[in-house]
Amino acid sequence: MRAQANLTRRLAADLERIGVSATGFTMLVLLTSAGGRLELRTMRRRLGASKATATEVLDTLENRGFVTRSRLESDRRAVAVALTQAGHNLVTHAFPSHAERVREAFGVLDEDEKRQLADLCRKLDRAA
Repeated sequence: MRAQANLTRRLAADLERIGVSATGFTMLVLLTSAGGRLELRTMRRRLGASKATATEVLDTLENRGFVTRSRLESDRRAVAVALTQAGHNLVTHAFPSHAERVREAFGVLDEDEKRQLADLCRKLDRAA
């Protein structure tokens, strides 16, 4: 738990210097990989985020101009989240250096240890 907290804190601090939280950055990357638009329910499910957390993070991202929200035509109760050009630019600019910091953080592990860690994390996730 301590290792996870330290790693998360270090990576989050780097992201916060560019104006986005770790959760916010993850949302922006998810939107980017999905082609720039997703239904909020789908985002929440993929991230494992509560409704309250997703709303709070999206409020911040929207206020900073990184995303927009709109009601779906097919279901007025559902909300779609779309990446703005500013959000796309942030991900394009920040992702390479963020990915490098993640690689450096896990660089102390050899390939077998990385696979074992990934397997253990998936197992814990399924059990949760």
